[in-house]
Amino acid sequence: MQQSEESNEILYLGETSFRNEKVRFGIKNDDRRRHMYVVGSTGMGKSELLKNMAIQDIEAGRGICFIDPHGDSADALLDFVPEERIKDVVYLNPDDLDFPIAFNVMEGIGFDYRHLVASGLVGVFKKIWGVEAWSGRMEYILNNTILALLEYPDSTLLGINRLMSSKEYRKKVVDSVTDPIVKAFWTDEFAKYADKFATEATAAIQNKVGQFASNNLIRNILGQPKSKIDIRKIMDEGKILIVNVSRGKIGEDASRLLGAFLVTKIQLAAMSRVDIPEPERRDFYLYVDEFQHFATESFANILSEARKYHLSLIMAHQYIKQMEEPVMDAVFGNVGTIITFRVGAEDAEYLEKWFQPDFMMSDIVNLGKYTVYLKLMINGISSKGFSAGMLYPFSKPEKSNREAIIAFSRENYGTPREIVQKEIADWAGSGNEAGVKEERREYKPVKRFDSPPRKMDNQPFGQNKSKSFDGSTRKEEPFRKDNFSARDNVLPQDDKQFAAPTQKDFKNKPFIQDQDRPKEAPLSVLKSEPVDFRRKKIENKFKENKPKKEVNISELKKILEEALEKKE
Repeated sequence: MQQSEESNEILYLGETSFRNEKVRFGIKNDDRRRHMYVVGSTGMGKSELLKNMAIQDIEAGRGICFIDPHGDSADALLDFVPEERIKDVVYLNPDDLDFPIAFNVMEGIGFDYRHLVASGLVGVFKKIWGVEAWSGRMEYILNNTILALLEYPDSTLLGINRLMSSKEYRKKVVDSVTDPIVKAFWTDEFAKYADKFATEATAAIQNKVGQFASNNLIRNILGQPKSKIDIRKIMDEGKILIVNVSRGKIGEDASRLLGAFLVTKIQLAAMSRVDIPEPERRDFYLYVDEFQHFATESFANILSEARKYHLSLIMAHQYIKQMEEPVMDAVFGNVGTIITFRVGAEDAEYLEKWFQPDFMMSDIVNLGKYTVYLKLMINGISSKGFSAGMLYPFSKPEKSNREAIIAFSRENYGTPREIVQKEIADWAGSGNEAGVKEERREYKPVKRFDSPPRKMDNQPFGQNKSKSFDGSTRKEEPFRKDNFSARDNVLPQDDKQFAAPTQKDFKNKPFIQDQDRPKEAPLSVLKSEPVDFRRKKIENKFKENKPKKEVNISELKKILEEALEKKE
């Protein structure tokens, strides 16, 4: 029993040689709180390593979140969930358009954490579009916009553009703001902006945020005011959150946005655990493949502070230069276990500092597939570098609970798309379903005509009298640009003589009846006599030329001589 409990606390990573024997080794849960960093070129086995680790956590009853931008590993994990843990799984798949899962990153944020949410969301947008695309004023306005919306009930990210464009909505939101600094920005500073300046200051933000608001897939997930996913509850109860943000299915920007928002929300949920004693904080493991896509500036805070909240990170990507410098410093300054597969020469040169004198640059660039060098955290102390082979992929179980997991997540966390779109359309003030049907307007053709020239009667300009439609006379006003009105070109409604035909008229009496249309003519008709659309025969003006009589030289000479004699 003692041995069983001890093995349950160890996560196995691979096999290594010890005294000429292959020995399976792993890492303890306490040492995992110092995080793990995995780097390696594509196809070397990184994703397989993360999947093997996650399967062991699922089998051991631990709580995990697995964020996969490729989709293959997240999809494969569904096959390894045992039957007794089906109800522990939350499967977030944005590609499931029929049952979008509500995930409102702005819901239920306490006053003490609002600045973290605002800075985190701003950091996500900066990460996606690049720091060079953001100015200080843009960040300043967006930060105050998010802080204001966090105090307004049922706010979502869709409210960002509406707050900037709608004065009525802005007034409602600002009236509910209690933070004096945020309120002063909107009432004293932004309100004094000239319309042109306010438009210029907010246009860039609206353009960027609007790209996601117009995306039906993202809008249906982030635009629901009441979240169905409680990250704090998932962490405290040791549930399984599998996030399939496949870039190939939902797009790269959408994948990065949703993944980064989830990482930010997990960070906030972990920090909120300060309200319970540390011994009662259940370990939770966050797996992030290709983590550089989701690592914002606040990611460094997760690495430095997550340990005390029992949030352990397992990060993987392909090469070091994918990380921004602040994130890279945070990774190598806080990570306890470093695992490297084969990498390029530039990365090998950097990693040599961590593995020398055990392994050099030439060793790292020549590693085989599924073979690694690693420095393992053992009882709080980093070990010397050693080589190892990864475990073989776990075979797929005979019985898969995939369909049951998807059905359970749809029923408990998803909402039918029609309901979601109607709620968003009602919030936006539109009576139509957003993104489902386009507004169809009845086409009413207008008959245009050229009115006859008015008779001037040799009167001075501006004093001419002309008859109006009702037969009365009216004095011609002097021509001025502001006097011109489109009504002068519009016929009165009661003038039936010139009334425009309605759609009903076209329907009842079409211009060309089907029976009047000629049948399709074959190509041979080009050589026959032409026929018009009324099937009347048209006289052929191009009669065949009569054969010409051949004339020789002697006859031609004789004809010319006779002509000359007659002329004389």
